[in-house]
Amino acid sequence: MTFADVADVIARFDEHGYLLDEGTASAFYLAAALRRPLLLEGEPGVGKTTAAKTLAAVLDTPLIRLQCYEGLTAAEALYDWNYQRQLLAIRLAEARGGTGLDESDLYTEDYLVNRPILACVRHRGSTPPVLLIDEIDRADDEFEALLLEFLGEATVTVPELGTFHAAQPPLAVLTSNRSRDLHDALRRRCLYHWIDYPAPVRAAAIVRRSVPGATAPLIEHATQFVGRARELDLDKPPGVAETIDWVAALVALGVGDLVDPAALAGLSALAKTPDDSAGLREAFTEYRTELTDEENP
Repeated sequence: MTFADVADVIARFDEHGYLLDEGTASAFYLAAALRRPLLLEGEPGVGKTTAAKTLAAVLDTPLIRLQCYEGLTAAEALYDWNYQRQLLAIRLAEARGGTGLDESDLYTEDYLVNRPILACVRHRGSTPPVLLIDEIDRADDEFEALLLEFLGEATVTVPELGTFHAAQPPLAVLTSNRSRDLHDALRRRCLYHWIDYPAPVRAAAIVRRSVPGATAPLIEHATQFVGRARELDLDKPPGVAETIDWVAALVALGVGDLVDPAALAGLSALAKTPDDSAGLREAFTEYRTELTDEENP
């Protein structure tokens, strides 16, 4: 669960098809070395979730994912009870003429259901898992409080049974799109890193690896345009994932460069709202005109 150094992190992620920048690689190196939870924040589409998934692949360890949403409860994230089995046990006891079962008989580990966080704590494999707590900002404030014990001590307390301690603390990666502010108590328990949009050269390298059929001019001009598009007043600025989808769509349309008139049809892969679609079409038309003028001075 450790890396030799930051360069080793970059190299091993590269082997799994993910191009890390030095800052993100340093964050993963420290999280693994110090066994501390890592909070990754950034705009949607910069690769936070994919980075966590790749970490599990690099370390050859299970990935356990908890997708957060409004209203998420402890029964869905930490643990629950198998009420059907408990009811069946009661009926069997009654059918056998017994006096019935009390709480001490029903609330045992036999009836305990692992949810993602307890599954990590009770994991007994040779290597600890990677726990991806995805989009923590979508959950309620109350859910953050439920996480504090786990993030601080790698434990989960079940009132009926006591406290479960992880044999090996899992490597927890939390992601956030900053749709709301997270509590200071949660932030203090985590290492922190902000993932920004990649620089043009790195963005082109990511697209080139993800869409091998794309031509060099298409990749160069597409990543340049996406960089410009993020400066527009868009509802959903395009991230790396949208850029890859767009270039893949253009390749499927047989487009080799953005000067091709057919390139306009591919914008549906980049825009996510009607207003964004209109704004992108206008900006794209202007950009294509610039490219055409450069080719035909």
